[in-house]
Amino acid sequence: MANLRQTPLTCSGHTRPVVYLDFSGVTDSGYFLISACKDGKPMLRQGDTGDWIGTFEGHKGAVWGVALNTEATRAATGAADFTGKVWDAISGEELHSFQHNHIVKSVNFSKDSTHLTTGSNEKLVRVFDLNKPEAGPEVFSGHTSGIRHVFFFRNDTHLVSCADDKTLRVWDRSSGKEVQKVEFSSTPNSLEVSKDGTVLTVAYANHVVFLDSETLAKIREFTIPTTVNSASLHPDKSMFVTGGDDLKVYKFDYTTGTEIESFKGHFGPVHCLKFSPDGNCTLRDRKTAL
Repeated sequence: MANLRQTPLTCSGHTRPVVYLDFSGVTDSGYFLISACKDGKPMLRQGDTGDWIGTFEGHKGAVWGVALNTEATRAATGAADFTGKVWDAISGEELHSFQHNHIVKSVNFSKDSTHLTTGSNEKLVRVFDLNKPEAGPEVFSGHTSGIRHVFFFRNDTHLVSCADDKTLRVWDRSSGKEVQKVEFSSTPNSLEVSKDGTVLTVAYANHVVFLDSETLAKIREFTIPTTVNSASLHPDKSMFVTGGDDLKVYKFDYTTGTEIESFKGHFGPVHCLKFSPDGNCTLRDRKTAL
């Protein structure tokens, strides 16, 4: 990762706080970045330069969750208008809109881009077949509060989610049942699956914990100087970064937890940060992505 003290790229355009970010995989045209914002206008950008490509128009409320598929041909969004939408990321055309009964907080594509999972304030995880959008979704129930994040997991055979009920849960798609659960002392603010799928990174309170993706056993856990809203593990697992309520971004050694450096300059809490596929860090302040 490049030194955090370099002059940051500022990507203007949003008018309210940016709450989530996602990258595509590396394609022949590079990689791409999508941002979720409370202004209801998710934006697509070139991932390495931050150059604006387009805005997905159609939601009627704050957008809380976004995702790009690996090839950067499809985008997904989840919003306060109770819908999860799928878009053609090249033309900007809305392809599907899935109605929910509450705010959709999280969206994620399967590896082959044929399925979309959503997590909502209904306390439900859903999986939609994009080849049969009119069919009813797979539904997974068990969380007792609104869901914050959900991802396809273990080669798409499972799902992993975290929620305001202070739990992380793993779901078996073949049975539709919860098969594993981890309880925390406070709500998990962020959840990330490592690039190789072997490590889960969870931020809660002023802690970051790393879990084995198969057993959910704790690999290591570190205390951070502030409440952590988001944490991201470098693709090579050499370091991790955190952002939180003290308006700073911290960079830590993954093995020891030693603070390597910190970066000031945000004008509000850091809500989300994420490493790009090539290991550069993307983060946000109140109205801009870096």
